[in-house]
Amino acid sequence: MQTADTLPVAETFTSLQGEGCYTGKAVHFIRLGGCDVCCEFCDSKSTWNMRRFPQTSIENIVENAVASGVGVVVVTGGEPLIHNLDKLCTQLHEKSVLCFLETAGNHPLSGEWDWICLSPKLNSPPLVENLQRANELKVIIKHPSDFEWAEENALYTNQCLHFLQPEWSVHDEITPAIINYIIHNPQWNLSLQTHKYIGIQ
Repeated sequence: MQTADTLPVAETFTSLQGEGCYTGKAVHFIRLGGCDVCCEFCDSKSTWNMRRFPQTSIENIVENAVASGVGVVVVTGGEPLIHNLDKLCTQLHEKSVLCFLETAGNHPLSGEWDWICLSPKLNSPPLVENLQRANELKVIIKHPSDFEWAEENALYTNQCLHFLQPEWSVHDEITPAIINYIIHNPQWNLSLQTHKYIGIQ
């Protein structure tokens, strides 16, 4: 049973950040179980049911993150904001570990974050206050209509980096359209899932 001192951990691992602003940076990933967004193109569908994963003490999660030696944690999912992340962030910061969040932004923010990457999903739109807090807006592009969705979300951001990322199953087909869009709308940047290209987790 989940308590205030535990979280359902699907997996943890240390690797390189494969997407967005911090592509290529060594980070320790904490992937939490549970999701209510359930995107059709999700590449971690196994995380959706949080009951599949053991409740792990926040103390243990933090110890493993510190032991990784990289000094940066990326909390992802699933959708991590379905959990209260205040204690996790507090304990990580006490150990001088930076806290990065990857979220769809459809739940109120918890935790204190050094970087927030918000990837909005049309089937469960983000809260405006989360868009306003985001450091990085990363919009997945599968269809040409997704460019309009990207611009709708960008309207609410403040001093935020903007990225367009091809959905992996159609990346060969959609990437040229994204490149062309960025050339004509240079406030956007290209994000690629480099971890998939180089074959790492």
